[in-house]
Amino acid sequence: MSSVPFNFQGSMAPVRTVIVVSPDAAVRSRLRLLLAGMRWSVAEAAGGAEAMGHLDERPHEALLVDTWLPDLEVSEFSKWVGVHFPSMDLIHIDGAPSSTTPRSPRRNELLHVLRQMEESSVGDGAVWRSAPLVVPRLVPSILPPAPRIVVSELRELNRVEPISKTPIMHLPGIVGSSVAMRELASMVSMVAPRSATVLIEGETGTGKELVALAVHRLSDRSSKPLVVLNCAAIPESLLEAELFGHTRGAFTGAVQSRVGRIEAANGGTLFLDEIGEMPLALQAKMLRFLECGELQRIGDNEISRVDVRVVAATHQPLEQHAAEGKFRLDLYHRLAVFPVEVPPLRERMEDLPMLVEHILSQLGLRSQAKRMGEGTLEILCAHTWPGNVRELGHVLERASILSGQSAVIQPPDIRIRSRSRAS
Repeated sequence: MSSVPFNFQGSMAPVRTVIVVSPDAAVRSRLRLLLAGMRWSVAEAAGGAEAMGHLDERPHEALLVDTWLPDLEVSEFSKWVGVHFPSMDLIHIDGAPSSTTPRSPRRNELLHVLRQMEESSVGDGAVWRSAPLVVPRLVPSILPPAPRIVVSELRELNRVEPISKTPIMHLPGIVGSSVAMRELASMVSMVAPRSATVLIEGETGTGKELVALAVHRLSDRSSKPLVVLNCAAIPESLLEAELFGHTRGAFTGAVQSRVGRIEAANGGTLFLDEIGEMPLALQAKMLRFLECGELQRIGDNEISRVDVRVVAATHQPLEQHAAEGKFRLDLYHRLAVFPVEVPPLRERMEDLPMLVEHILSQLGLRSQAKRMGEGTLEILCAHTWPGNVRELGHVLERASILSGQSAVIQPPDIRIRSRSRAS
């Protein structure tokens, strides 16, 4: 991302613009109201990634940042701002300005608003905290068949201090601050800078491809290609040529030479989705490539060496399939140098409200923005989500369509299809 310098006296960006970055919607709303009264233009962000999106669109004069963010360590976010937007003033919501950023000529106005915020909160009898938290404690890792988590309970959890405030790396494109997602983020942040092969395991619809993207984007290879191949989407007869490439005339229909996906990913990352669908005959050739980094195009006598980091994903129990002879055991061990498990949605139901808000905001980019009406979250919380986040996205898109011109999704708009339908 290129930095865009901001000149407070210049015209590169609108004046008096500020981004309020906090996971607490009430804090953002109150600050927006106070700042608007002083003629500030305010953008809101629930986390570091959303704030980065605002900054991608245009620079701002200042940032008001909470002391805790659900997706990114505040110190890392502050460093990122200092590198990419060195002329922007960054102030923590507790009133502490960043020592690494310049002063806005209107910093006193922002500090005055923060003091008003604190005084008004105490006057209302509320306890205002500089680090409002989204999800504070664990839910059972295995929920009953029909979990009865109600919205009031989720909201009550938000008022309790978390078990741990250990900061986590942000996973691009992934939403969630539950313990399970924190552990996932920690694992990905540890392995991403290395070249170890990663095996991403998890049920269908959990977002394994997003984890693979995060591994690539957080690695030293992020400036190089990320090449994706779904092993289940290509016929078995063409899969080898698609992976390793071929020369002209190597087989019927090969009218010209073609570079394979592995060679195209040289210097970057190759993501093999649904690796469990790879034919046994091809697995031996894949194993050789993983062990020595050499490949040979079909119909070619020359052997080429490439530098590719392999990330694979599967929803199948590969270890069990290997024991049964359905998958090569040696290839499984070569792929699973660093296994990563993506939790199903039913094991991180505390992330549901955040996921709903994120999905609706994404849908709102293409059509009318929608919000959830009273009683709708209770319906979503009572479902076990066998299709995981993908199913949730489909349900919300369906509800958005059924709600018509209304900006509010009501309980009748939530239609979850049963897995077993009468014939």
